[in-house]
Amino acid sequence: MDAIRLLGIRENPLSVDEVFAAVGDVSAGGTTLFVGTVRDHDHGKPVVKLSYSAHPSAEAELRRVAEKIVADFPVTALAAVHRTGDLSLGDIAVIVAVACPHRQEAFQAARRLIDDLKSEVPIWKHQLFADGTTEWVGACE
Repeated sequence: MDAIRLLGIRENPLSVDEVFAAVGDVSAGGTTLFVGTVRDHDHGKPVVKLSYSAHPSAEAELRRVAEKIVADFPVTALAAVHRTGDLSLGDIAVIVAVACPHRQEAFQAARRLIDDLKSEVPIWKHQLFADGTTEWVGACE
């Protein structure tokens, strides 16, 4: 069975339950789940809302990142989904989950998965601040 169980770039709200269920594996002793949410500040400025945009190649790049993680760690199951569109404070923007035989491996693989997703998958964040200014933040910086 393929270790990559669920990948996606979606406009609809993300489900922690769906992602966690996707990585369920009786051979895994450790499962790490990371949930990234929209916070109310960035760089010391209050954030009102934000929007994510993805390049058409984003899903293919997400798969490439996931395949690297599976190749480098003893992953039994992996899932990663990222939201696009307008998000409000507290909304879930990204969820990654990795199951491995042991907890240390699961922590390391999940950390690398979210870090590589943020640095290599072409997804951009447009933030609106309370003072009316905006900022684009590129995921591939």
